[in-house]
Amino acid sequence: MLAAPDLAGRRFAVLGLARTGLATLRFLARSGARAAAWDARPEARAAAAAEIPGLVLMDPMEADLASFDGLLVSPGVPRNRHPLVARAAMLGVPVLGDMELFQQARATLPPHRLVGITGTNGKSTTTALLHHLLLASGQPARLGGNIGAPVLDAAPLPAGGVYVFELSSFQIDLCQTLAADIAILTNITPDHLDRYESLEAYAAAKARLFAMQPRGGHAVIATDTPLARAALAALPAHVRGHAVSAADIAAHEQARWPGLPGPHNAQNAACALAAARLLGVGEAALLEGLASFRPLAHRMQEVATLGGVRFVNDSKATNPESAAPALASFPSVLWIAGGAAKTADLEACRPHFGHVKAAFLIGAAAGMFARLLEAEGVRAVRAETLARAVSLAHAAAAPGDTVLLSPACASFDQFADYAERGRAFVAAVEALGAAERA
Repeated sequence: MLAAPDLAGRRFAVLGLARTGLATLRFLARSGARAAAWDARPEARAAAAAEIPGLVLMDPMEADLASFDGLLVSPGVPRNRHPLVARAAMLGVPVLGDMELFQQARATLPPHRLVGITGTNGKSTTTALLHHLLLASGQPARLGGNIGAPVLDAAPLPAGGVYVFELSSFQIDLCQTLAADIAILTNITPDHLDRYESLEAYAAAKARLFAMQPRGGHAVIATDTPLARAALAALPAHVRGHAVSAADIAAHEQARWPGLPGPHNAQNAACALAAARLLGVGEAALLEGLASFRPLAHRMQEVATLGGVRFVNDSKATNPESAAPALASFPSVLWIAGGAAKTADLEACRPHFGHVKAAFLIGAAAGMFARLLEAEGVRAVRAETLARAVSLAHAAAAPGDTVLLSPACASFDQFADYAERGRAFVAAVEALGAAERA
């Protein structure tokens, strides 16, 4: 299991005791470090204390924070407004995450390479695709970061292995020295502006991934968005840049890849292919891997076809920029959208409104989205709940139509996360199928 002997004797405060927090505590214990942990949920504190003998439970807001060598938090902790983060900054205590701990352990690992993948949209699919391509070529590889199981709990890869990490801007914020041999940027569009003071600050957070790269590292950047092009132009001198684009993928090639439909997946494929080639994957393995790849759950996931109507779960589309390619992928769409809006417009989706037969709107954004769509001549139905939206869309659909959950919103007004929302969609579709068979 991973450990960082250099951390022995050091003392850390750990905030948050979900999966990543518990993996962090286990890693610190193996490394000989000491930890004091806290979670606002009493049940999480009790579970952690039961698993880790001798664990010190201490609210860091009431502790002498200056006596710690670092504060370890989950990416979900809002650095711009959490009082503990502000207190740590005032005292000069580093605020770190599990990806920085992984970097501390790298010196103990067999020879390996690390790929870090970031971007507003597409990073999960690009990460999963690159991992799949590496496995297809016979290279040992492991997913980590914002996808898969906590990497701090994993056994080290053998020599020649590749760690493939999806990295949100929040995770990059919690790193000081994470040195990706290859860094990928899929795109940058407006997002998370509740956590950053401006779009430029959000883009700068993404660009820190390149600044931390080692000399001779490679940066693969899709140049389909202006801020990504700016990131390419501003790469540090010690990093070698590689520009790619969705336009690099020919339509007749993409047609052979059933798990990668739409222009957004052309961009994802261009990024993954460039990185795979840098890692030595041969062309035959690339072709096999592209053809055999299947999309992740909640990302353009075909759930069922009922009476000639296709149902697609794209719950991961949490902003208009990520919903737009899904709308572009189908000619006649019953669109289920809404939730906790990240923007006050649907401009990114607007070019594809002609594909929308009707929109069925849910959650807090339902009223705003209805006004925007009706102003463009799109029929909008305020369904409010996801189950009702699925039922109404099914009733309105005809053979050849696609009922598409691509919300263009976060889920937190009605669901714990996009995955819970996606599962609720799948369950509603399965209930329709059961009713048809009865």
